[in-house]
Amino acid sequence: MTNQPWQVQIKIQRQRAGEKPYVQAFALEVDPDEYVLDAVERIWAFHDRTLTYRHACHHSTCGACGMRVNGREKLTCITTIRSVTQNGGTIRIDPLRNFPVVSDLVVDMGDFFLRMNKSDFNSVAPDNAARLPYEHPKKLETQTEGEPERLVDCIECGLCISACPAANTDKEYVGPAVLAAIHLMYTQNPSQKLINQADDHSGLWRCHSAYECTEVCPSGVDPAWRIMDMRKTVFKDRVKSIIKPRLPEKKDA
Repeated sequence: MTNQPWQVQIKIQRQRAGEKPYVQAFALEVDPDEYVLDAVERIWAFHDRTLTYRHACHHSTCGACGMRVNGREKLTCITTIRSVTQNGGTIRIDPLRNFPVVSDLVVDMGDFFLRMNKSDFNSVAPDNAARLPYEHPKKLETQTEGEPERLVDCIECGLCISACPAANTDKEYVGPAVLAAIHLMYTQNPSQKLINQADDHSGLWRCHSAYECTEVCPSGVDPAWRIMDMRKTVFKDRVKSIIKPRLPEKKDA
């Protein structure tokens, strides 16, 4: 038995960089099991070719299609029409928050990617190190020859930063994805550099423990848990530095 089509109205925030945003509505007939991204693509193809948005893989791996759907951060390639409206109705689509808008649903994620790079984030890791320790209680080990590798769960979609209340009030805050990356890299290769990056005025102490980041994460990274766990590491490091003060770093001549 096939689904009966739904009549929906999709309202999209339109904006060019530096201009005032406005909302444009499009009437569509959709299959309720289609994805929100399918509807956006249809609007572009048959209603308005000037609509801009990001997408690539269509199966929740690249993280490009992150948007706010009815006020909630979603990967639109895996979000069905049925899950965000009942028997038709209105769907509101906005760009991610806490990023500069380039055009319509496209935001500038350049600073975010640069911050991820500073954490030495490596998207490929040994299988056991790429997963959450409490899901796989086996102690993290260094990679051995022949150990399987996989992509780590974070797909750098930015949904957690868009949902984060702290990121909304402090533009210097590095955000949950970056702190989760620091934690992941620290579990693989502990270093004072990573501790210092986390223990910063714009680092993990700006987190308000709202757990919104974990709530919207489409990949199960659980950035809130990683931030809380990294706080333990930083606190222990602070205590150690009081008991045995670290020598000042040598400056290059």
